[in-house]
Amino acid sequence: MNSPARRTRYHLRFQLRPGDDLADRAGALARMCGENEVDEVVLLLGAEQLYTGHLAGPEETRWFTAAAEARAVLSDAGLDVSLNPWVTAGHADRGRAGTLGFAPMVSPTGRTAAAQASFACPRWRKWLYTHYGRFAELGFRVLWVEDDFRFHNHAPLDWGGGFEPLMLERLARLAGEPVTREQVVAAVTAPGPPHPWRTLLQQVWRAAQLEVAEGLAEVVRERSGGRSQLGLMSSQPAAHSVEGRDWAALFAALSVRSRVVHRPHFAPYSDTPARGLTSAIWSLELQRALRPRHATCEPEIENWPHTSWSKSDTQTWSEMVTAQLSAADALLLNVHPTHAEHAGRFPRIDRLLRRSRPALDWLAERGPERPVPLGVGLPWRQDTAARLTAVTGRLEELEADPAAAADFLLGYGVPVTAQPAPVQALFGRIADTFSDDELHDMLRGGLLLDGVAAAVLTRRGLAGLLGVRAGEPVSRDEHAPPGPYAVERVVTDVPAGEGPLLSVDVQPALARLEPLDGAQVVTSIHTPDGRLWGTGRCHFVNSLGGRVAVLAATAPAELARSDEGRLLVHAAVRFLEGENPRLPLVSGAPHLIPHASRSGDAHRLAVVNGSADAARPRVHLPSCPELPSDHGTVRATLLAPLDEPVRSAVEPTGDVLELVDALPHRGWAVFEW
Repeated sequence: MNSPARRTRYHLRFQLRPGDDLADRAGALARMCGENEVDEVVLLLGAEQLYTGHLAGPEETRWFTAAAEARAVLSDAGLDVSLNPWVTAGHADRGRAGTLGFAPMVSPTGRTAAAQASFACPRWRKWLYTHYGRFAELGFRVLWVEDDFRFHNHAPLDWGGGFEPLMLERLARLAGEPVTREQVVAAVTAPGPPHPWRTLLQQVWRAAQLEVAEGLAEVVRERSGGRSQLGLMSSQPAAHSVEGRDWAALFAALSVRSRVVHRPHFAPYSDTPARGLTSAIWSLELQRALRPRHATCEPEIENWPHTSWSKSDTQTWSEMVTAQLSAADALLLNVHPTHAEHAGRFPRIDRLLRRSRPALDWLAERGPERPVPLGVGLPWRQDTAARLTAVTGRLEELEADPAAAADFLLGYGVPVTAQPAPVQALFGRIADTFSDDELHDMLRGGLLLDGVAAAVLTRRGLAGLLGVRAGEPVSRDEHAPPGPYAVERVVTDVPAGEGPLLSVDVQPALARLEPLDGAQVVTSIHTPDGRLWGTGRCHFVNSLGGRVAVLAATAPAELARSDEGRLLVHAAVRFLEGENPRLPLVSGAPHLIPHASRSGDAHRLAVVNGSADAARPRVHLPSCPELPSDHGTVRATLLAPLDEPVRSAVEPTGDVLELVDALPHRGWAVFEW
């Protein structure tokens, strides 16, 4: 464990509007930060409501003067100060029009942006380097590169940009022939195996982005005298995969003297059900695997629109804990309005920061520097979009990551990881992005497949290693005999016709599974009138020594949740682990979501209650050298929202530990051994 001196670092995003009372407002902000142990202020530059377009001339000078004055006041108060210039290419038009003559972004359908620049535009690049270079002279700790530094999500463009003439000229040089936007879009989204132009277009986009990143790093290094570094704000990796992003190359391009900061997107912008933390946990885990070791991580706790009505303090706290568990170096807090209000007007934020700190500091004190995440592995590669088979001709369908698999497993109390693991899960069309050698390696361990992945592997001649021959998925509205599917019945270890029932009638499609010799049928699928439709789930030990569990469901995360469903998933994980079960699994109530990690011999399992009802988590610890044989050595701590950590007790029953105290909504129970 680390020294108890470690504490949570609060980095507070705030916008100070230029004006005569700037020094007074900056002083009030500094006092507020001091009273709440805030380490850093990230100044927003002409953001959101105050954004008038790419800053230049007298308007830029006005903001430069304000930033310099605010930085001086905050630095004198002992605070670190960073700067978020708010736009690079531009977020969205929202009624604005460009005034600096930048070549605009163009969408796949030919829609042209009014105020968003092409990454290939020389005039925009010159402006960007001059803009960042000027503010770098003030010596901010970090100059952030906003999350508009991307090709997708530039409203009102459909999907985004990257199809402007300057980009197409670059593509034509690579392709060795003239190209039109219509030809390119048709080629990169054509059904069937990926067209060579898809890879070439991603190469063009990637090169343009890396050129800009390198230019920014160079100007910031020179103009700041090495005092400043760059920080990358990113979106979901699946969307960046469509752009052809090379994460290692981008972080390397942005590094200033081997320093770079990452703000991974992970949390929703406003209140959502607590079971949505499955997405937050997975987003942080996937991006941790993509980030180089030298990059520090400062996840942003989002809030939009920026008022206390958008997101509750309880949800904000629970997302701060989630980020802390992912080994964040600091928390980037979006809690104040962006329309340049006075910090003293928001005492509720002071209370939020003060009440959040005990649990967060407790985690910081006990958290290792580099925890190793534990769980079922969810394989994914950054070039997934270059390998996917298109179906409908839209760029959006090239976005794919294991988020749905993570939701399915986490929601049933099974921890997950983006790292290779003895047991892995492969869902959906992602299965077709791996080579035969890679798939054989997965099939030598434990592998969980959904109906889509099983059909992919069957087409590729691997049915003999799955234990089933999976046909193409059949939708419920296809009028194929014996009729529409409705229920799934457990058939193992129960008398015929008496097993528990689960609902499958809302599945978009099911794969027809034909069990092979040696396969154990776990469930069967039936029509509303009870006729046998097919096999629902199978377990199989293959000739490679691996273990495979196959689901007929093509969207397992959309299956109706139930206690029986959780039992089946836990049984599948234990089967896939074989003779070496090691994963702690969680039950006890709906939506108990785990996060497991280790550091050396020290293990930690954190469980959050994603239900509105209080719950008593039950942790299933199999007998193995990595897990405690004496359950009395397991320490349990209850982290209730916005409250002090409290030691709790556990009641052992066989290999199950049950938390004595009830875990409240969005509360975390932390088990350590």
